[in-house]
Amino acid sequence: MDSFQTGQMLSLPAELGSNNLELAEPAASAARGDTGPHPEAAREGPAPLPTRPPGQEQPPRASTPECKVLLKQADALASGGRLREALEVYRQLSERQQLVAEQLEQLVRCLAENVPRGEAPEPPDGSLAVSCAVAAEDAGVATAAEATEVWDGFKCRKCHGFLSDPVSLSCGHTFCKLCLERGRAADRRCALCGVKLSALMVATGRARGARRAGQQAPPPLRVNVVLSGLLGKLFPGPARASQLRHEGNRLYRERQVEAALLKYNEAVRLAPNDHLLYSNRSQIYFTLESHEDALHDAEIACKLRPMGFKIPNTPPVSQRLFPPDAQKCPPGLSPEEPWQALHPAPEGGRQIPAGPCSQAQARGCPGLFLPFLFLNFRLFYEPVTTPCGHTFCLKCLERCLDHNAKCPLCKDGLSQCLASRKYSKNVIMEELIAKFLPEELKERRRLYEEEMEELSNLNKNVPIFVCTMAYPTVPCPLHIFEPCYRLMIRRCIETGTRQFGMCLGDPVKGFAEYGCILEIRNVQFFADGRSVVDSIGKRRFKVLHQGQRDGYNTADIEYIEDQKVQGEDCAELMGLHNCVYEQASSWFHSLKSSLKNRILNHFGPMPEKDADPQINPNGPAWCWWTLAVLPLESRAQLPFLAMRSLKDRLNGIRRVLAFISRNQN
Repeated sequence: MDSFQTGQMLSLPAELGSNNLELAEPAASAARGDTGPHPEAAREGPAPLPTRPPGQEQPPRASTPECKVLLKQADALASGGRLREALEVYRQLSERQQLVAEQLEQLVRCLAENVPRGEAPEPPDGSLAVSCAVAAEDAGVATAAEATEVWDGFKCRKCHGFLSDPVSLSCGHTFCKLCLERGRAADRRCALCGVKLSALMVATGRARGARRAGQQAPPPLRVNVVLSGLLGKLFPGPARASQLRHEGNRLYRERQVEAALLKYNEAVRLAPNDHLLYSNRSQIYFTLESHEDALHDAEIACKLRPMGFKIPNTPPVSQRLFPPDAQKCPPGLSPEEPWQALHPAPEGGRQIPAGPCSQAQARGCPGLFLPFLFLNFRLFYEPVTTPCGHTFCLKCLERCLDHNAKCPLCKDGLSQCLASRKYSKNVIMEELIAKFLPEELKERRRLYEEEMEELSNLNKNVPIFVCTMAYPTVPCPLHIFEPCYRLMIRRCIETGTRQFGMCLGDPVKGFAEYGCILEIRNVQFFADGRSVVDSIGKRRFKVLHQGQRDGYNTADIEYIEDQKVQGEDCAELMGLHNCVYEQASSWFHSLKSSLKNRILNHFGPMPEKDADPQINPNGPAWCWWTLAVLPLESRAQLPFLAMRSLKDRLNGIRRVLAFISRNQN
């Protein structure tokens, strides 16, 4: 129930009243001024406290391994002075009938050591299983608010209740499944970022009962498997209470108010610190005309969440419901007008609860740690959730999609995820890991940064694309379709270097001894995972040692440059440079127009002649352009790349041009 919006004195929250349900009897009773509780509702009264009469104690069940772990956890928390969390775990054991008096020895000892003399609180009346609601009411508003604050990280941002069947959208935000399913499918939006669900989710087929041929089924909502299992294991009570709350809301909308009350009574027993349960049950009591019970739950809700409701500057709730001078509606308020005395305020931030485990215990608890390990057997880093509900590391998912556009677990199609390449990290999963596993996350981040630093090294283990001949300053467009090269190009972009080596293949060595570093200028991705890479040559290198990494070739390299000359040799080099440039320009302009246009479209125009041919460590750009367009085999081109003498390179180009000119004549 998000907000009270009906025409009753305690108006129905939006979650219960999404179908504009209005019950006429309570409104009529309010109009008659009948503020007394309904007879049947009075007999039911508020939710009974989970007490057991003396002499009817049930013997504890056989202790299970899980309960033994919980008992050790509770003792450890008590020994560490975290009594509030220890009491919560003891309460869970008591509800499962797995706790006997002898097992509370550690708790009693710690209470005696930590509670100062003369300040120990008196035990409340009744049994030890008195609900936390009464304890919060006796302890005061501040203590109750502090007790409930730890649950904020696990709350749905639509209904403000504990997540039930959590669904993680592609935008990274998580909500209850039933909250997302309410309303028209076309109007569903993310409550935080406002993006339509139709633009986020991936439709995996058509509805079985499509009314008309060609009617597209609404996007499916899949529960986040990891998060759902984690919440169910660590917080079974609140998780079950959230499900009961949604069931109670459905029954209320169907006007089965008594059945809805039973659901909420059970939910309050499981999660006595959830203010939303008391707020909603207060509305149900008011519908049943049990006004005293409605007031009691409303006051508990306000104490549990004093900043979570908008309360106007008017007399207290009790005076407004039951004025001392008259038992009737507050002045100026008609039964048909909604009363916004209790209206949930939007929450600004997200806080991950401390939970029942400390950081050290969380690291050793397989129930919390194991769900965060998957494909690479490491802690989740940059977790993303697929439309089918499974969660992976971003890098792991991308590598899986390089080979097959399906979920690695359920084999559901993820082709649209591959096409869009827009992955949003799961917000709640990231914050949970940062809160519960800070040391593991720090180590995981360190490993990732070391890996990125290693991949950024352009001298050792440089990625090598074994394909074609590449030259400095010459464009080299590439069509990427193999999974190993998809990974290689993606890593070059992620590291920020945007560079990799290009070498010719060699049947004996694997690839040639000399190559050229290419720099990525632009990448165009296609829907099936292929891409076209626009790259340009930068520097030449010599291979010192070959290797492999994740399916593609790597090499330790050293960069090579032209040897500079001076004096008479420089003057001779200048004359040779001008002569060969004119020869190459004449040959290019003598080509047919069709061939010339193809060269211009692929390699661009011929570069201008440099005033100083030795200004560039790799030599003049026009030399490499000429070598790229000359009709030479790869084996004849490779020696030019290895030459460190500009004079030898110019003489070689002149001989090739002379040979081609003789053949043309």
